[in-house]
Amino acid sequence: QVQLVESGGGLVQAGDSLRLSCAASGRAFSSLLMGWFRQAPGKEREFVSSISWSGGRTHYADSVKGRFTISRDNAKNTLYLQMNSLKPDDTAVYYCAAGRGGFGITTTNDVDYWGQGTQVTVSS
Repeated sequence: QVQLVESGGGLVQAGDSLRLSCAASGRAFSSLLMGWFRQAPGKEREFVSSISWSGGRTHYADSVKGRFTISRDNAKNTLYLQMNSLKPDDTAVYYCAAGRGGFGITTTNDVDYWGQGTQVTVSS
């Protein structure tokens, strides 16, 4: 079993930055594929970004490419999402996600463990 705890969400203005963190426990963090998803009110949960075991490969949704950066610190068992140039459309609950295997996380089907989510609200 893996436990994921997100932090770092909040209320910001358009153009501001936030950094989300996800602390993992219960399984060797370096053996997990990791990612971020988000869900806005009335919408389905959508992929934001993912990262390989070593951090050498990353993927981003087109909507966040160039603005968000995913990273991981395997020594600290922590996943990060640096979000810059935030827009009101980025408002959502952001979820940390972990997968035990496969080639990477790009859909909810690739996820074995979820965090509880952290709210990000961007005002215009």
